[in-house]
Amino acid sequence: MKFAVVETGGKQYEVSVGITLLVEKLPGEHKKGDEVTFDKVLLVDDGKDTTIGTPYIEGAAVAATFVSAGRHAKVDVIKYKQKSRYFKKRGHKQPYSKIIITTLP
Repeated sequence: MKFAVVETGGKQYEVSVGITLLVEKLPGEHKKGDEVTFDKVLLVDDGKDTTIGTPYIEGAAVAATFVSAGRHAKVDVIKYKQKSRYFKKRGHKQPYSKIIITTLP
């Protein structure tokens, strides 16, 4: 089973062909079916040989297809101090991009 480890949005993901991922929002405008390339490849393993980058593998890139963009469920952030009538409530929905991995290096 061939797989690779890529870095995007400050996080690392183990990917193989055909899997669907929710990654941090990708910069720029994308439509459904657009090709997305990740060039920050940290590791590639094909079952026999393992290539490890320092920190990235030069010339290696993982291609993916953009599926959709969305936002995760709301997270409530509450600040509260007892006896002083201090209460703040804010919500946050983190944006994401849904992709399908198509090719590995």
